Amino acid sequence: MSDARLSVFKTYKLFVGGKFPRSESGRVYEVTDSKGNWLANAPQSSRKDARDAVVAARKAVGGWSGATAYNRGQILYRVAEMLEGRKDQFVREVADAEGLSKAKAAAQVDAAIDRWVWYAGWTDKIAQITGSTNPVAGPFFNVSATEPTGVVAVLAPQESSFLGLVSVIAPAIATGNTVVVVASEKAPLPALSLGEVLATSDVPGGVVNVLSGRTAEIAPSLAAHQDVNAIDLTGADAELAKELEIAAADNLKRVLRPRPADWTADPGTDRMTAFLETRTVWHPTGSLGAGGSSY
Repeated sequence: MSDARLSVFKTYKLFVGGKFPRSESGRVYEVTDSKGNWLANAPQSSRKDARDAVVAARKAVGGWSGATAYNRGQILYRVAEMLEGRKDQFVREVADAEGLSKAKAAAQVDAAIDRWVWYAGWTDKIAQITGSTNPVAGPFFNVSATEPTGVVAVLAPQESSFLGLVSVIAPAIATGNTVVVVASEKAPLPALSLGEVLATSDVPGGVVNVLSGRTAEIAPSLAAHQDVNAIDLTGADAELAKELEIAAADNLKRVLRPRPADWTADPGTDRMTAFLETRTVWHPTGSLGAGGSSY
């Protein structure tokens, strides 16, 4: 019996609705490393894949936004636990994708895992800094509280295949939104592998949906989709971003414009508050009954 054997290459698939479909078009494209060497074939998503992902994200909104903030934090922390256990795989994929040494790739992966933990801690605290009781001159008082926007389309950064990816996904879902993510076009493999982690980390199906392919092909469908409530344009160039912002105006989507980012810096709360809506509830005050008691 010969000792020679064929290598078993990994088949990368999309992550939509908690499942792993191939692109409905059957298309793939070659992913190469920084030196042009072939790494894998990635699914090339179509507009139909984008629509399917939005349907899955919409179905998941009620359950995810209705979960307690503490429970969402537990689930995000579980994602970090699972990533820690598969760290070697992600170090290899990030090193290949970004042309980094193993040490530098490991630092990126460690930072990404730490960022999941950081956002996990914010899930039940963000409401405390975004909500308020408001001073009102009259016989009433009001309270403002935040709630998730809904379905968010996210164009992942092109240059940061994993740390940047985590930095745009985690804040959106931490606050109760569901997301459709278009992975980095030239380096989608860490994003597709992240889908495998999410599937085994208690994240309900549809909360995160990961598409790979040509950003300029997929993004216009998401920007114009009437059931998408917001869009993060981080991974779009200036020309595409302008086109998408115009399309997004049709149903008044919230738009987060692309801006220079140092993904290693303290992320702050901006990306969490970008996809929150403020609801204000008014309560009358005054006398009750003949005794004149008030509240």
